[in-house]
Amino acid sequence: MAPSKDRISYFYDSDVGTSYYGNNHPMKPHRLAMTHHLVLSYDLHKHLEVYRPRRSYPVEMATFHAEDYVDFLSKITPDTQHEHATSMQKYNLGEDCPIFDGLFDFCKLYTGGSIDGAVRLNHGLSDIAINWSGGLHHAKKSEASGFCYINDLVLAILELLKHHARVVYIDIDIHHGDGVEEAFYLTDRVMTVSFHKFGDMFFPGTGALEQVGGAAGKYYSVNVPLHDGMDDDGFRAIFKSVMQKVMDTYRPGAVVLQCGADSLAADRLGCFNLSLDGHADCVRFMKTFKVPLLVTGGGGYTKSNVARCWTYETAALLDREISADIPEHDFYYEYYADVEYKMKVQPTNYIENLNTKSYLSEIQKKVFENLRALEHAPGVAMHEVPPDSMLPEFDEDDLNCDERNGGETGGDARIFRDDEFYEGDADQDGS
Repeated sequence: MAPSKDRISYFYDSDVGTSYYGNNHPMKPHRLAMTHHLVLSYDLHKHLEVYRPRRSYPVEMATFHAEDYVDFLSKITPDTQHEHATSMQKYNLGEDCPIFDGLFDFCKLYTGGSIDGAVRLNHGLSDIAINWSGGLHHAKKSEASGFCYINDLVLAILELLKHHARVVYIDIDIHHGDGVEEAFYLTDRVMTVSFHKFGDMFFPGTGALEQVGGAAGKYYSVNVPLHDGMDDDGFRAIFKSVMQKVMDTYRPGAVVLQCGADSLAADRLGCFNLSLDGHADCVRFMKTFKVPLLVTGGGGYTKSNVARCWTYETAALLDREISADIPEHDFYYEYYADVEYKMKVQPTNYIENLNTKSYLSEIQKKVFENLRALEHAPGVAMHEVPPDSMLPEFDEDDLNCDERNGGETGGDARIFRDDEFYEGDADQDGS
């Protein structure tokens, strides 16, 4: 396979991988450090434009989120949370979405990567942007939800809408992309498409086929509700047929693809049975449309498989084949002993595939009926597009060097740090 000629930017800061939700919490940001080191071990970074993301500003977060919620997140700490029980409940913070050391910096980093990726796409500096730390799709305007605090996807889409009349958002996480759908439920500027497990009181409980949007956004929310045991063949078929129809009908200027890895087989919280190829084929397919593409992470709770998945999909975006044998590398190599150090996810034989051909055919038929109601892509008046920058004016002297180099274009000059990007043993980002 010929190497990709696309300009692909990749955002990573080692600080994001050191965040810690707490004992026994299934969300492990450490998986991001594992992913990055696996990308390095396959030498994929040599074919990417690697950037350290700018930390996003609270004012950027408030283009979607309520200011009081952002302000609370910026100030609350593990030591002071007990003094704010009412606010903690109001903002849905606690067991699923705990307050931990460095929480707001974590939010600023993963959000900054997605916004910076969108800006590079807007300015034609990249064809594809990757931010595996992003994809926190459950966060709502005024509350945290499902391990998510700030919805980087909504913020990135708002950025893309400054330059594009229409944006498609696609979600292949096993959980419904409820936060993103809710944000754009009443508009035709964004079409949200979510392929997810639905029923059996599975979180978040939304994403029924009948949820199609409202007001000007009617039929611009597309939900593909699936059952336990979803396999490669069925997922590949319905994804490609639905997305081909969406792209032909809606004709977006940009695409955001959330690649939650909890839809893989053997995920700690999942119940699908996808292989690495079954998951990555969605990425490969969306790349064929040659539309500016922002790719993010999302869920994924078996760390070794998350790292495998996102490394494999980095290679897929580069059109590069990688060895089935994971290269030996520092720090994390032993995590891959679970499947004999192979770039492979073992299928789960004890989960029955409840997605019959007739069920999938009926779902596809109903989705197509809804899309036919649109007839053609909406004509969006571009005078409604907001100005290119929502940021206030800053005194250059008040900004640190990283922020000055970041700027609106996410750092035209690449920023490398010894603990992120290396050729030898200079990496300091331990487990």
